[in-house]
Amino acid sequence: MSSTDVEIRSIRADEWPAVKELRLVSLQDPAAPVAFLETYEEAVGRPDSFWQERAAGGSDPEGGVLQFVAEASDGTWVGSVVMLIEDAGTTDWAGFPVERRQGHVVGVFVRPEWRGGGVTRALFDAALEWAWGRGVEAVRLIVHEDNPRAQAFYRKAGFVPSGKVVPLAGHEGENELEFVLEKTG
Repeated sequence: MSSTDVEIRSIRADEWPAVKELRLVSLQDPAAPVAFLETYEEAVGRPDSFWQERAAGGSDPEGGVLQFVAEASDGTWVGSVVMLIEDAGTTDWAGFPVERRQGHVVGVFVRPEWRGGGVTRALFDAALEWAWGRGVEAVRLIVHEDNPRAQAFYRKAGFVPSGKVVPLAGHEGENELEFVLEKTG
């Protein structure tokens, strides 16, 4: 199955049950412990109001967060990526100062049976197009040092390590690495 078999689009606020369902699937993936900062147990216990707010917050193209999904012809969501806009002068999730307007990719997931067919790239392309259109100077992401599959994809997509290492809170001795894609042209 490939990216030609899906529609890439931003989510709608009323699709919160699908947002929840795909997130719970992603948190059961074998790579989840090094890919996400949340566990399945934490997420499954959240009330519906949490998922409703999450979907509402990630569905406004004029806001600072937009979630993109890859939707198969049968309506199944097969993958997702979230793009956050971070403004210069603010502080990021890890407590570091944000020095320029930038995009921040989070929540990357594609169902295993859909991997390798261009779905992840199509999701990234849509998210990057939106971020560039919002005036960002660069887009970054944070990836666990022990997630070589993700790192390989990010490099293939043009992201390069910035040299910034982020200690993983609550996981002594584990680090995440920042990768950056600079805006060209």
